[in-house]
Amino acid sequence: MAEASTIHVDIVSAEGELFSGDAAVVFAPAKEGDVGVYPRHAPLLTLLKPGEVRVQTPDGVEHHFFVGGGALEVQPNRVTVLADTALRAKDIDEAAALAAKQRAEEALRDRAGHITLAEAQAELARAIAQLKVIQRLRKLRG
Repeated sequence: MAEASTIHVDIVSAEGELFSGDAAVVFAPAKEGDVGVYPRHAPLLTLLKPGEVRVQTPDGVEHHFFVGGGALEVQPNRVTVLADTALRAKDIDEAAALAAKQRAEEALRDRAGHITLAEAQAELARAIAQLKVIQRLRKLRG
């Protein structure tokens, strides 16, 4: 069981577990706006939009992850991120994200082909969110 000053965090996707450990705080991209979760947080269940999940461990180290959507469950001593897709931020392929963004933008412009409007919008949102995570990490590394 985690100490009163920490909260246990699990980040998992269909590909497997990306993180399991104690944290001082977790930030996640909830559908209705970003949330910060601290130890002893009130229970919460919400959907996630594509974006960055940040986990700050008790020693002050930050871990950055990209999630393509999913769900966030918060209990007073545990946070579970169930992601549709998830990557460690350092593993994001910028060239692939830029290519996906371009493909989605073209599909939205042309409105032709086998991709639906909703699929194109979702792909564009994921690509833009990945690129934002890359830009944020660059700023942090300064």
